[in-house]
Amino acid sequence: MTSMASKGSIRLYFPCDFRNTLQKKNMKMDMVMARSGFSYSLNPIAPKIPRFYVVANASNPQRVDTINGKKVNGIHVAESSNSYADQNKMNATAGLVLDGNVDHQPLHKWLLGRFVDERLVYSQTFIIRSYEIGPDKTATMETLMNLLQETALNHVTSSGLAGDGFGATREMSLRKLIWVVTRIHIQVQRYSCWGDVVEIDTWVDGAGKNGMRRDWIIRDYNTKEIITRATSTWVIMNRETRKLSKMPEQVRQELVPFYTNRIAIAKENNDVEKIDKLTDETAERIRSGLAPRWSDMDANQHVNNVKYIGWILESVPINVLEDYNLTSMTLEYRRECRQSNLLESLTSTTEHSNNNSCNRKAHLEYTHLLRMQADKAEIVRARTEWQSKSNRKTI
Repeated sequence: MTSMASKGSIRLYFPCDFRNTLQKKNMKMDMVMARSGFSYSLNPIAPKIPRFYVVANASNPQRVDTINGKKVNGIHVAESSNSYADQNKMNATAGLVLDGNVDHQPLHKWLLGRFVDERLVYSQTFIIRSYEIGPDKTATMETLMNLLQETALNHVTSSGLAGDGFGATREMSLRKLIWVVTRIHIQVQRYSCWGDVVEIDTWVDGAGKNGMRRDWIIRDYNTKEIITRATSTWVIMNRETRKLSKMPEQVRQELVPFYTNRIAIAKENNDVEKIDKLTDETAERIRSGLAPRWSDMDANQHVNNVKYIGWILESVPINVLEDYNLTSMTLEYRRECRQSNLLESLTSTTEHSNNNSCNRKAHLEYTHLLRMQADKAEIVRARTEWQSKSNRKTI
């Protein structure tokens, strides 16, 4: 089990008589404080600002409630792998690591990821929180999409490519370019429950001359069972003009070393069919008056693509949401959406089954459209597949 050190700062002040007493006894202050896990300063006017590290590890049964007066939220405190035997006992008890080089400390897999397969695949571990589950106490599709997005952004950051944009590389930031997703397809075999731990792998490859493909797989951390697969296509847009842009050669050269020729979803199982456009005449259900909020906006100044999922599902019959699992979802993004836009969600039952779906025994299939309410401009087309919760285990 890997762990991560979280860093903070404290100040220690000592009265002059305490300092003089220690000096008279010829005691070395650094030895006293080192055994306590702190760095310090004897100057009461300009004390040194020390740092400490709190090491959290879910595998250690030792439990603490507070550290320096702050609640730790029930995370177990692990023993550090410090090479100093004397400090090990005290630091493990206090959950502290001395200031300095902590490269010998394993990464905390709940918060930081790691590179595997010759640094071509980025892997990160998450625990499903109580606020990430739905009425049936399992993770929602929005939760899965958020975890995929988080892993992708951390992949860029950890690779050293990140510029000042939201997942953009340095060369992209210099040219005021950002990534936008054009299509994403996700297949869910099983939804995790509250408290489950999942491990997500992600990687990238080229997609044509100006695009990039990003894939993910989600595993159950304990059983290593693959429970979700996803693939997506991304293109570049100018941050100021909001128009699509060709991929500059400098950006391509940044990305090529990270490309790997592997796929999460086999071609025969991938949803590559065009999604039909719904209209007022072809839609069976229409939900109007959906209003984006300020909190729905992301760092690229448009509505986060994950937010569309909830609005799409607003026009799905309630009995389907209650009695069926959403096992497959394909999204085709058409245009941006801003906070000032009112939206409409359209849904219709799909007449024919998707031949490329991995869920060949899907009980229900729907076609969706999310559009502007004012001018009917398309924002997202979508296709979903559903399986009955009662029959899921026998399929």
